[in-house]
Amino acid sequence: MLMSLLSQSRMDLTTLTLQRLSMTPMINSSSSRKVAVIGAGAAGLVAARELRREGHKVVVFERGQKVGGTWIYDPNIESDTLGLETSRAIVHTSLYDSLRTNLPREVMGFRDYPFVAKEGKDRDTRRFPGHREVLLYLDDFARDFELFELVRFETEVFHIGMVEEGKWIVRSKKRAPTDREDSLIDIDEVYDGVVVCNGHYTEPRIAEIPGIDSWPGKQMHSHNYRVPDPFRDQVVVLIGSSSSASDISRDIASVAKEVHIAARSFTDETMRKQPGYENIWFHSMIKSAHEDGTIVFQDGSSALPDVVLHCTGYKYHFPFLQTRDIVNVDDNCVGPLYKHVFPPLLAPWLSFIGLPWKVIPFPLFELQSKWVAGVLSGRIVLPSQEEMMEDVKNFYSKLEAAGVPKRYTHNMGDYQFEYDDWLATECGCPVSEEWRKQMYDATGRNRHAQPETYRDVWEDQHLILQANEDFVQYK
Repeated sequence: MLMSLLSQSRMDLTTLTLQRLSMTPMINSSSSRKVAVIGAGAAGLVAARELRREGHKVVVFERGQKVGGTWIYDPNIESDTLGLETSRAIVHTSLYDSLRTNLPREVMGFRDYPFVAKEGKDRDTRRFPGHREVLLYLDDFARDFELFELVRFETEVFHIGMVEEGKWIVRSKKRAPTDREDSLIDIDEVYDGVVVCNGHYTEPRIAEIPGIDSWPGKQMHSHNYRVPDPFRDQVVVLIGSSSSASDISRDIASVAKEVHIAARSFTDETMRKQPGYENIWFHSMIKSAHEDGTIVFQDGSSALPDVVLHCTGYKYHFPFLQTRDIVNVDDNCVGPLYKHVFPPLLAPWLSFIGLPWKVIPFPLFELQSKWVAGVLSGRIVLPSQEEMMEDVKNFYSKLEAAGVPKRYTHNMGDYQFEYDDWLATECGCPVSEEWRKQMYDATGRNRHAQPETYRDVWEDQHLILQANEDFVQYK
């Protein structure tokens, strides 16, 4: 269980904290810091805005050629479709072509920059728009707040390490202005603070299946799913029950012979057909795979698939970050972190934006960024390192008592608004609007009741009116 697995490291870290208290300089009030932001996706962009608003000097490192992070669609996939080979050329987006948001635009936007529908060429005015519209929204955000000038494009950070007095060395490689593909310039710089915003939808997590090594079929992860055409007339076993798994299963079913969905959440004794589809079946989790190509499920049923598609989530991955083992990723738990953001021993000089999942991401990124920016300037004061470590230990104890697996440490589905409102209070901001909470809940109920049509048929028009009344002040 979570606490038993982590208790020893917690004790060690507490001792280490006490030993190193004198290492970490106290922050002066009303200070401007030189801050490196890693990534120019939604989290990195709003972090840059809030840091600059607070008076800090900001550099955003982005390995790609544009802002948007995971919202940049790339039709290319990796050579290793399962995503296990460390030497593979990595594609940094997991978007599939048909993806539409599973949240309405009213709740999705940053709190002071509403995601309102815009008329014009290539704009998607639907309430649940496709991924291209989200990218355009982020591009609008970066332009309107003049964030492009802060971003170093085609610059990949390959090392971040601590130096004395709370400083960080950031080593990056920037593509030189030349026609040579292999021409890179090494840049070493020292920063007062580092804000990690590199996302967590690139490094696949894979289901463990007994016998899979001798199974003769093809495996892939949804990270490398783009369009359904490659699955035409095939039998597919899909593992997972997330929103993306649900979307992809229906996408594939439009061309595949059969789609068998296996998930821990399906506990029926026998397989059952998905209503409205003649070629989709639900099963309990996979029990085993066999040399003859058979996949056997825990419900006793079986299939003879061509492909096993893992829609099983992602790993947090920070290959560039060296913290002398103060921060680690253990079974997808990044820690120890105070409130999912600050490592107590390294606060406020290192922080993470955007780790929580099962949340409304953009407003959460915004509030975390406001908190980090205010703490770095000294306007907001953190508890002592001992108090932060105690808070982290208490948080892990509660997860352990509730039987929550370690890999769900950053799953915030049950308390995201409580968390958002705590951040807002710390920052001196208004708490979450009531319509936002109600709209989120109504969308969840509608998605469960009408998974095929919830994006286009809804009954919360009164909440839309309330949201639009609030948005007037930002036009």
